[in-house]
Amino acid sequence: MGKRSAALVRFTAWATQRKWDEPMVSMEACAKLAAEALADAGLEKDEVDGLVIGGLQESPLFAPLALAEYLGIESHFGEIVDIGGATSAGMIWRAAAAIEVGLCETVLVLVHSTPAPVESGGDAAKMVMPPYLMGDAWGSPQGQFDIPYGLVAASPSFAMVAQRYMDQYGVSPETLAKIAVDERNSALKNPKAVFKDKPITVEDVLASPMVNDPVHLLEMVMPCFGGGAVVLTSAERAKKSKHRPVFLSGFGEFISHKTVTYMPELTVTPAKPAADQAFRMAGLERSDVDVCSFYDCFTITVLLTLEDAGFARKGEGGAFVDAHDLSFAGDFPLNTHGGQLGMGQGGSAGGLSHVIDSLTQLQGRAGDRQLAKADKAYVTGVGGLMASHVGLVLEGA
Repeated sequence: MGKRSAALVRFTAWATQRKWDEPMVSMEACAKLAAEALADAGLEKDEVDGLVIGGLQESPLFAPLALAEYLGIESHFGEIVDIGGATSAGMIWRAAAAIEVGLCETVLVLVHSTPAPVESGGDAAKMVMPPYLMGDAWGSPQGQFDIPYGLVAASPSFAMVAQRYMDQYGVSPETLAKIAVDERNSALKNPKAVFKDKPITVEDVLASPMVNDPVHLLEMVMPCFGGGAVVLTSAERAKKSKHRPVFLSGFGEFISHKTVTYMPELTVTPAKPAADQAFRMAGLERSDVDVCSFYDCFTITVLLTLEDAGFARKGEGGAFVDAHDLSFAGDFPLNTHGGQLGMGQGGSAGGLSHVIDSLTQLQGRAGDRQLAKADKAYVTGVGGLMASHVGLVLEGA
């Protein structure tokens, strides 16, 4: 990957909301996000020649074609990415790679999760989101061997991982709770966060309802609605950007399974091979990074990423968390937007919030949360049940 071949120049991010008052079809949401992002980047629609999306509710097939038609964009590159919570990070490197090899010059990355208008006589639930994980059909291993026996939704799977880790390495519930508290402290300074006005303590986390032992309610994300878009363009065109260009200097991706049933080892995630690849490509060390933004569907996800991505030794992630302040004001700033634990998880857009978090910092636009030094960032995405991992190394121009 050329260090200066493709740049993230601008973005838009909708505030996460538990209730969405304006239902809209997927293509309408994408059109609004595209218009906002291009306006912020100072680019015209006709300058866009690439689209990367996570899917369209109203067009499960030929989605990039349908959206290009709807937006009136003639595209040299159309891609749909579907690797769970790692989708957004995976979209970024695919867009950058398309620019680097010369397929296109400017790519729109669009992710949203908004309720669609309900058709007359339709099922409102089905219009909001697809069937559970799109993997419960009979014939899939998950549909045959997991769901019928009670392994439904994400929380019991991540709880098993947390339980194994706590048993194997002795980390305390208080340590895992501290991750949620540190992230919430950052969310308090983020006007777009669902929990922007709700501080919490470790005691609050541990007193919240137990969802699946040992996971408490405040240690998992709040499902919300939201949306986001990022504009990537060539290094030459990025020179004209009204904001500091941020270059993707390295990336890695690794997929090992889908459900926790087939996880090779419960306390080892795909974060290591993905991070090793990303930092090797960028020619940087972990110590070079100024800010991290880790996918955080559960607190245990953050802890394991700290270890497997190489910021703490295996089994010492708990001690690392106890020794450092992970808020934007701390000595190891992580998820300075509040993470999804503090922002709320805006569906698929939750993953893009981590990219936008780092982009905001590197462009010096984080307001009260702005770090004194923000030149290099490491961003992650985690998909499936600890199954897929994408790591991105970002550097400001």
